[in-house]
This record gives sequence, C-alpha cells and structure tokens, in this order.
Amino acid sequence: MRLARELRRLREAAGLSARQAAALLGVSPAQITHIESGLAGVSEKRLRRLASHYVCTDEQFVDALVAMATDRTRGWWEEYRGLLPTPFLDLSELDHHATFRRDVAVLYVPGLLQTETYARAVFSNRIPELTPEERDLRVRHRLARRVTIEGSARIPYKAVIHEAALRIRVSDRTASKAQLAHLLEVSEADHITLRVIPFDLDGFARASSSMTYVGGPLPKLDTVVRDAPHGSVFIDSEAQLNAYRTRFRKVEAVSLEPDRSRDFIHELAKEL
Repeated sequence: MRLARELRRLREAAGLSARQAAALLGVSPAQITHIESGLAGVSEKRLRRLASHYVCTDEQFVDALVAMATDRTRGWWEEYRGLLPTPFLDLSELDHHATFRRDVAVLYVPGLLQTETYARAVFSNRIPELTPEERDLRVRHRLARRVTIEGSARIPYKAVIHEAALRIRVSDRTASKAQLAHLLEVSEADHITLRVIPFDLDGFARASSSMTYVGGPLPKLDTVVRDAPHGSVFIDSEAQLNAYRTRFRKVEAVSLEPDRSRDFIHELAKEL
C-alpha cells in the first residue's frame, strides 16, 4: 500500500493522468489503477520505467521503491492473517522494516515495552469487549512484536512516557510494579533511550497525545502511526512527517534525561 501511494504521488507530481502513464508503459489504464491501489504488484523493470517517465531523478528513492516492490518476506505475522484485523499485520511488517522507532506515550506504556500482564489488562478493557480468544491472540501478537527492539535487530528506539502512563494502574499494584521493573530493565540496553515527562515539568501541551514514529530506509519513507477508535491510522505525507518530527523533538526537549528518568521510575516503583 505504501508503494502504491508513492507511485501515485510521483505520477501526480509529474502532472500525468493514469491513462497517460498507462500509454507510456504500454499497459491498460486499469493496470495503473490497480498498481496505485495496491491491488497489483509491479516488476522492477516497469517500476524503473515509470520513475523515468515521472522524471524522478532521486536514485536512492527509486532503489528503495524497487526494494519494496520486490520484497517477498513472509514474516512471523503471517500466522495471524485471517485471525487479527489487517492493521495488526501492517504494524508488524512496519516494525520489521523499521530503521528506528520513536514513541510518545501519555496514557499507556508503549506496546513494545509492555509486559504480558499489562498487555492483557489493556486488551481486557477494550470496548466492545473482546472474546477470550481474541484477547489472547492480541496479547500473543503484541509480545511477538517486541522482537523489534529485544531481538537480534535491536533497532534504535526512543520512548518518551508521561508520568500519567506510569501511574495509571491498568491492572493492579503488582502488575504496575512489574511493568515499572521491566521498563528499568530494558532502559539499560544501549539501543533504547527512555525518557519521562513528570507532571510538574513545563511543556506538557507538546505531549498531549500519543504517537509512534517509524523510520524507513529514507526520511521520505518514514511513517507515523496514530491510534483511532476504528484502529491504527498510518500517516506518510511529507508535510505531516515533518510536523511529527518537530513534535517529537519538542517533546523530547522537555523530558527528563535518561538517567534522571530511570531514577524517577525507580522512585515510582518504591511507592507501590
């Protein structure tokens, strides 16, 4: 789907209609429509011809699109196909291809940092309610996603968590204490940077809502993920990506340094 959107953007930037692009490629307009809707793939040869017709001279960008078009990865998330909504699988694939990840969390600990008990409590309070089978599938899937930062990939990961998310008990005192202990443990990893925004720190308005920023092979292929009532929303327009980059920098700037953040979490855990 991301490849489809990028090809459509290139065509529109070139001022060509789908019919004109089809004529240049020697295919039917319907085929261009299918490619730009994510309903059909495109070969490397045709993709490079399209990029040439669209006067795209960014070779790195074209190479990245080719890599997307020719990728045949069937990751661990495929076992959930037909069992979980498609956005869950899309998020897993996004994790798999990420070059870095940044989270801002206000009400809940970021999903990649949740313990099993914490995740189970989060999904147990979903409305409409999930069946036990649906809840267990989501928990298992969320824990499997932790391989993104805990597995061999170990992509650079930054998380800014508001004190509210650390204090809200999604389950009970024991679960909260275990969750804080887990945060302290993972924050010791070299590739993980954890920061906290206390209630009494100025600048909270900049962290008024949660977000996930996922790095692509090139900045223009980054993605922002926002939670919505109907599921995850994937944002990838250049203007919005720039806005979210700026937003993360400002949120990070008003947060505690990593060492002070760990001390803060440790003190919270002692209160429980």
